[in-house]
Amino acid sequence: MKQGPRYIPPFKRRRLGITDYRKRKNLLKSRKVRAVVRRSLKYITVQFIRYNEKGDEVLASATSKELEKYGWDASKDTTPAAYLTGVLAGKRAKEKGIEECIADIGRYTASKGCRVFAAIKGIIDAGVHCPCSEEVFPSEDRIKGEHLEKKPKIDVFELRDKIIGGEK
Repeated sequence: MKQGPRYIPPFKRRRLGITDYRKRKNLLKSRKVRAVVRRSLKYITVQFIRYNEKGDEVLASATSKELEKYGWDASKDTTPAAYLTGVLAGKRAKEKGIEECIADIGRYTASKGCRVFAAIKGIIDAGVHCPCSEEVFPSEDRIKGEHLEKKPKIDVFELRDKIIGGEK
């Protein structure tokens, strides 16, 4: 019953299905930096966030839109773009001294080979330790973009080496 003097409505972010507070509490209790991976309809965003009582503090971040600087001309919301965004964010985190993180995929359903896990694989390939099972990562063909109708003109692994090497 949603009426009466004793009714306490749940938090707004819980009602809207945005935040799972139990999962967030467990992630925050680890006291580790979180690698937050979020998808929109056009882009992938990867952020390294540290908890602070006054509000979460973003230490390093990257979006798939930034891949244009490195010559990426394909879609920015695909598996290869997610992987490269993870590499770019991981490189920036390494530069800030972040050696280890914990993956935070939010309210997404974890399915094997999805774009969120491609971004986490990119973070790991950039040199940041992020505990995750190898079984959930997408295959090398999916990371290369072999499954796409419009295949990327640039090789994903060459672009990865370019990003890690610091070239633009």
